[in-house]
Amino acid sequence: MVEKQEILTIGQAMEGLPPDFQFFSQRFSSTVQPGLIARETDRENAVKRQRNFIIIGVVLALAIGGGSFFIGEDIWIFGIFVGVVAAFGMGAWGSMALNKLAEETKLMLIEPVSAEFGMGYQITPAPPQEINTFRSLGLVPGWDRAKYEDRLTGSRNDTPFEFFEAHLEEKRTTTDSKGRTRTTWVTVFRGQCLVVKFHKQFNGVTKVYRDMGMLNWLAKLGQMGKGQKVKLEDPVFEKAFEVYSTDQIEARFILTPDFMERLVGLERTFKGKQVRCAFAGGEMLLACEGKSLLEAGSMYRRMGDLGRVREMLQDFAAIFLLIDAMSQRLTPDALRGANG
Repeated sequence: MVEKQEILTIGQAMEGLPPDFQFFSQRFSSTVQPGLIARETDRENAVKRQRNFIIIGVVLALAIGGGSFFIGEDIWIFGIFVGVVAAFGMGAWGSMALNKLAEETKLMLIEPVSAEFGMGYQITPAPPQEINTFRSLGLVPGWDRAKYEDRLTGSRNDTPFEFFEAHLEEKRTTTDSKGRTRTTWVTVFRGQCLVVKFHKQFNGVTKVYRDMGMLNWLAKLGQMGKGQKVKLEDPVFEKAFEVYSTDQIEARFILTPDFMERLVGLERTFKGKQVRCAFAGGEMLLACEGKSLLEAGSMYRRMGDLGRVREMLQDFAAIFLLIDAMSQRLTPDALRGANG
């Protein structure tokens, strides 16, 4: 079923965005929108193909499952399994064209923005070096295999940053009472990682954790020689976050109510959870678990639907606003004053 379309103008789609995003209005009308509309027939054909293959898959599953039931009692369960696998296989095969178009649509939306701000963009990057720093600081757990996407690199108001999405999995092997082993891959982190590089080193290491009830393994890092617990100024955030630091004065300077509110806002915008960050060396590293960002949106929408444009721009703006808040506050002179 086609999604209910939201009727927007380009002006409405861009409401609430930072002023330097206004360039996109003209760019959308002159370049992006015509390119999207030109692919509408491709989208319609890809949707039809997917639906037809799903129908074929369901019919095939019913035929295999039903046929095996009449062959014999011992084989019907296996027949149902084969039928379900066949149905999923047909659905995946039929979705290939739609998935390819979704990736092309994504590039049509991201590349004008990344080019305007002088950012590099890689849709499927090599493993970012910074992911090891995230692990060493306890912002993500260890993993056995990983997949990365949507890597953005550049500077925002002369503040270098790197953004990428990570899906980290751990290999787990279990043995039952008969000695049979079973190996599964378990997701230990899926979400966004942001690194902001400042022009001044921090004196200490400060870590901010959200939802400690779900992250007890992280709490131990703050209790084992990694710093002391910091009491926040705002009692609301005191209940929502746990903070540990090796430099109490610097931590209180960094973690203002405004910054903590932006953390919550980022979590809300990203529709994520368990946001956490660390300030170490000359960097702020932030991780947020949640759905994939910078996506083209549902391909059941018309190609030129402005809802998908607004979602993409809001994702960019959320990243930029957080960088702006920190880069404006954590100038070399400000940090020098905080450190005495």
